[in-house]
Amino acid sequence: MGASVRPSFSEGLGGEQGWPKALRGRGPQAVSGILTALGRAGLWSPRRQLLLATWQALSRALVTMDAESLLLSLELASGSGQGLSPDRRASLLTSLLLVKRDYRYDRVLFWGRILGLVADYYIAQGLSEDQLAPRKTLYSLNCMEWSLLPPATEEMMAQTSVVKGRFMGDPSHEYEHTELQKINEGGKVFEEEVVVQIKEETRLVSIIDQIDKAVAIIPRGALFKTPFGPIHVNRTFEGLSLSEAKKLSSYFHFREPVQLKNKTLLEKADLDPSLDFMDSLEHDIPKERKSLGASSDFHYWS
Repeated sequence: MGASVRPSFSEGLGGEQGWPKALRGRGPQAVSGILTALGRAGLWSPRRQLLLATWQALSRALVTMDAESLLLSLELASGSGQGLSPDRRASLLTSLLLVKRDYRYDRVLFWGRILGLVADYYIAQGLSEDQLAPRKTLYSLNCMEWSLLPPATEEMMAQTSVVKGRFMGDPSHEYEHTELQKINEGGKVFEEEVVVQIKEETRLVSIIDQIDKAVAIIPRGALFKTPFGPIHVNRTFEGLSLSEAKKLSSYFHFREPVQLKNKTLLEKADLDPSLDFMDSLEHDIPKERKSLGASSDFHYWS
């Protein structure tokens, strides 16, 4: 994370006014080290003890921030009538932290759930330090064991476009599709019916990619672009104001820009390159709603 936007520890506690000069403008690790050294040297006071206690409380809050956000998001999403049992929530909360550690992701987002006839798919996505880099998608059937999905390809999209109906909930399940293929034998061309088998795991990859490209949305200011190129989380972002939240221009597609590349220099003149580096929703043209052949619920971003 760029040092230019990360607030100092004292700023995170409401400002540096009244802080000892040795602690002003320093990060949490530096503050902790200074307070610990003072304690070992016997240079202690009730005020310094309060500072250390505050730092320890803030440290615990920072460690559990993603977990608290996830539980809150699940509560908000359950208003639609779909939700997770307490056991599933506990398993999800623990396993996603392990996924983040084992795969060394910068962030792990719970993407949502796709309903199946036999079992449901729980989807998570891992993000690297560059937030706009290709995301890694994982799925689980029990919220504990996670499997990594391959990236979507054009071949997958074309192959799975013929599959309709509900998911089975079995990644190894194979759909059968009959298609006509031209065969050339002895200078003669004729058509023959060929049965093509499509794995449900391939269909899962395709559906998730389609949903991401269409409706993965992020508010303006939640991410910022550094002069060197990488996209980072804006730790100072506190949400949109009421007036800004009503504008489509305050929301971006959470993917590499497509329309932005086609804009002229005059159209880009009023854009902030550090914030306006993705496609805005204000110029989207609604398309006819097409069924993706999947039933999903509480797909959201946090």
